[in-house]
Amino acid sequence: MTETIIDVDGLRRRYGGTDDGFEAVRGVSFTVHKGELFALLGTNGAGKTSTLEMIEGLAPAGAGSVAVLGRDPYIDRADVRPRIGIMLQEGGFPSDLTVAEMAMMWAGMMADHRPISEALEVVDLGSRTDVKIRALSGGERRRLDLALALMGRPDVLFLDEPTTGLDPQSRRAAWELIRGLLDDGTTIVLTTHYLEEAEELADRIAIMDAGRIVTSGTAAEIAAAHPARISFELDDALLRADDGAVSPRVQLPPLNAQFHTTGRRVTVHTDEVQQTLTDLLGWANERGIALTGLNVRSGSLEQAFLAVASGEHREEITA
Repeated sequence: MTETIIDVDGLRRRYGGTDDGFEAVRGVSFTVHKGELFALLGTNGAGKTSTLEMIEGLAPAGAGSVAVLGRDPYIDRADVRPRIGIMLQEGGFPSDLTVAEMAMMWAGMMADHRPISEALEVVDLGSRTDVKIRALSGGERRRLDLALALMGRPDVLFLDEPTTGLDPQSRRAAWELIRGLLDDGTTIVLTTHYLEEAEELADRIAIMDAGRIVTSGTAAEIAAAHPARISFELDDALLRADDGAVSPRVQLPPLNAQFHTTGRRVTVHTDEVQQTLTDLLGWANERGIALTGLNVRSGSLEQAFLAVASGEHREEITA
């Protein structure tokens, strides 16, 4: 059985008073296993950062429980902290220090750490050691954040928006670095607004909204819960002359699917994409109808994320 490294059960956090305060985290539960990358997604204000702060031991749980490496990360912080690495959204480094000076100061707080040169080389900052932090680009500062988070060879690594500000090439390089850490057995919790990043790296994903996890699973499992979309445009002969919309005379085929028309464009939502597409093409061929700009898209993580962000589920969780 895979070893459980992080165990979160019924986690809650409230800001302000009991009666008039704001509950930012509302009964969150999940586990993360050894060597796994678990991505926590959600819009701003969904509760991700508040959840992470409790798991990282930066704040106590208001209710529920959290265990990291078998210990409470807040109560047993002295035992847990040396074994975890944290990359925050903003490092806030002293701007007058050089890269090497910052790394040496950070390493000085650890009983055991990587060689400083190794940590900086890993994130491609080996040639920038004498540069002051204020002169670094935004992407270089994020790479310095990551170097310091990796300095102590952590068993568990928390990455909060790790590739924000990186150009596409640097982002891909960061992904390769993260994959290498996973291959070495590091357990990683990631938050990101780049859905492609979560799809590329995560073993499992949870999407939060209004302080709760709304959906979770692999990227494929989450996407499969949403219908595929087939879209096309009809030619001018099938449109109304006055406004160019699809004419009521056009009898779309009786498929097991939902049709939506916007002007000349028709969008079909279906859970049976192959059968629906076959029936649709047969219908068009029999009538000599051209389906211009035909496009087929399976359900996606983006579609699931946007459905959560739209708040479609909120009436169900207000209790």
